Amino acid sequence: MTNRIAFICSHIPKCRVFADVGCDHGYMTKYALDFHLCKRAYLADISAKCLQKAETLLKDYIEEGRCFSVCTDGLQNFPEQPDCVLIAGMGGEEMLSVLSRGELPQRFVLQPMKNAEKVRAFLLERGARILTDITFADGKFYDLIAGYGQGGDRYSELEIKFGRDNLKTYPQAFMQKIAAERKKVLALLNGDSLSEESRKELKVKLNELDDIVHAASGI
Repeated sequence: MTNRIAFICSHIPKCRVFADVGCDHGYMTKYALDFHLCKRAYLADISAKCLQKAETLLKDYIEEGRCFSVCTDGLQNFPEQPDCVLIAGMGGEEMLSVLSRGELPQRFVLQPMKNAEKVRAFLLERGARILTDITFADGKFYDLIAGYGQGGDRYSELEIKFGRDNLKTYPQAFMQKIAAERKKVLALLNGDSLSEESRKELKVKLNELDDIVHAASGI
């Protein structure tokens, strides 16, 4: 199990029916069942070939009648409503395509590969309550967003952009990501092929990054 998968698994809450959408090999579903985090679990993937790999891993649980596989696009065609949905490894926009086709699940654990800010904005617009919103690292940087489908929440514009927990506790992985982004912005600003509009946008971004660095240094 990679550090990325282990970190995601550590945020799976106890639930009745767990669903892993885009399950790939099924490692996170196995974790949920092994550690008795759910009574039943569903493996879901649009690819029958990918689903077969997960079915092989979860063979014993499938035979017990505690794990089921659904070859489907997103959360469609489930025989029952899962109360916790995990979606990891998808792009943010693809993730929103899945979540926008119905009500938000009671609990969610999301790990978008990009466009995390779009995921945050969508969840808040739909009335979600976000409990965890943090950057972590495993070779590269990832965002994990977990919470309830109801309860309502408010974020500032900066929290939508960078993640609320990151701006409260400034974890090491987040600060490393900020340093990398800052270096990239400075390199672009030192070039001579930018339009005035692009240069202005980059300076605004640099100011945001500098503010985060200064705030973190004051802790």
